[in-house]
Amino acid sequence: MPTDGRKAARHERAQQEFFLPVLCEAQALLVLVMLAELLVMVLVLAEPMAPGFDWSRLALTSLFVQWIVLLSAAVLCGLRPWLSGLHAGVAGGLCCAIVVGLTLLATALTDYFHLVPRLTEAVDFSFSEFTRYLRHALIALIMSALLLRYFYLQSQWRLQQQAELQARLEALQARIKPHFLFNTLNSIASLVAVDAVRAEQAVLDLSDLFRATLGKVGTLVTWEEELALSKRYLRIEQYRLGERLQLDWRINTIPDDLPIPQLTLQPLLENALVHGVAPRVEGGVIRVEADYKGGEFILCVSNPYDEAAHPQVSGGTHQALSNIGARLAALFGPRASLSVDRRDGRHFTCLRYPCARLTQESSAI
Repeated sequence: MPTDGRKAARHERAQQEFFLPVLCEAQALLVLVMLAELLVMVLVLAEPMAPGFDWSRLALTSLFVQWIVLLSAAVLCGLRPWLSGLHAGVAGGLCCAIVVGLTLLATALTDYFHLVPRLTEAVDFSFSEFTRYLRHALIALIMSALLLRYFYLQSQWRLQQQAELQARLEALQARIKPHFLFNTLNSIASLVAVDAVRAEQAVLDLSDLFRATLGKVGTLVTWEEELALSKRYLRIEQYRLGERLQLDWRINTIPDDLPIPQLTLQPLLENALVHGVAPRVEGGVIRVEADYKGGEFILCVSNPYDEAAHPQVSGGTHQALSNIGARLAALFGPRASLSVDRRDGRHFTCLRYPCARLTQESSAI
């Protein structure tokens, strides 16, 4: 079963990286129809100009070409899962051969039923049947080869962009993990002298936490996974701070499968704890507020703030927040944001990003 799962995963990845787009989709079909109409105009205008423009010939030629284009799109869309498992050159050659074959078939059918005027008869009536079929085949071959070449170059550019983005995300997340590890180890070290049993449990929690994080560098996880990871971290800190650390969760409206960059909530909680709760003798409340509406996810983490005790935010906080902001921008574009605000004696760190990628929403599209 694991082997079958890996094969299925490899096959799905091959389909995602295959250069031929899904030609059954509405956007792809619209582009193909428009390109086909441009080809029709070129074919008709390339013929000697008659005193009166033959609109019926234009319409019938358009019907002929669109028939071939839509039929080719349907066949290639159906064969795409199989073609994605082949070498790009072989798959491209087969695609061209399929388009040429369908063109010749359509030409033969229109000749048999006398549906469409011959595209070459206005040029020279002396052309043989073989020459006319050859002309249609060459036009189909050239156009399909050019279009497939464009699809291939676009696919390579897209894969390069994804690779660069993945490398950037991994670099940003790699800078967060050591910072998180060192702070957590310091918390465990402070526990050893106070409560060895809790220190041992904290080590086990840290082991579970890193087992969950190390396997998914630079990826999106679900809100449920990110929340569980953050609560492991807070449990370690609560061993050390006890009653001084209080939590106020206001996250009931967030679906479990909402996607979030891994290690996003935990650094915000760490900053709130280190700079807002730990320095205070009486401790304080860390409040986590989250909302999802209109395809946008909003997350705010706040902590007590004393201007006299903390006139400036440390450089470490700036680095953690800048890393989170950079990852959000890389994953979600310019509509993602991260802001810091202070009001009513509390320090707020809020982030938001477009997130219409829930499981139930994706299945409805």
